[in-house]
Amino acid sequence: MADETVLEETRLDDTRKYDIVVRMLKERGATLEEIAELTFDLQKEYVPELTMDTCLEHVKRVVMKREVQNAVLTGIELDILAEKGAISEPLRTILMDDWGLYGIDEVLALAIVNVYGSIGFTNFGYVDKLKPGIIKKIDDVGKAKDKCNTFLDDLVGAIAAAAASSIAHRYA
Repeated sequence: MADETVLEETRLDDTRKYDIVVRMLKERGATLEEIAELTFDLQKEYVPELTMDTCLEHVKRVVMKREVQNAVLTGIELDILAEKGAISEPLRTILMDDWGLYGIDEVLALAIVNVYGSIGFTNFGYVDKLKPGIIKKIDDVGKAKDKCNTFLDDLVGAIAAAAASSIAHRYA
């Protein structure tokens, strides 16, 4: 009985996890507003009446999803653990150097865009290749010797891609 009480007290609802995810993203260098800018850039050509407020609303909806929260919490935690040296070799070096053929960072990000179907995948592939806006900034910071943003850049791109896909579904 005591174990059930502890489990229930430590279980987080999606709203509390949302707040934690938003805080962690910001602490690592990405705000929801910056992610919304990417979303806007992805969809402005297709939705002429699109506003930044609409993009931010869709980014928030994406981040509220449990699958997205879990992916972000996992990826950021792995980046932090790599920075602290709390991950064994050779994985630590792979993460710290953001090896191009590692691919698990993209696989985790695909868990986010998968919620929105094939358009989510194509949007993500586009931002992952081009690294526009905040993604480039995060990627550049991650190249510092003591920083690891191997997962963060892909997670941010996936959130923007998912929000753009959500907009496309709504306005198509």
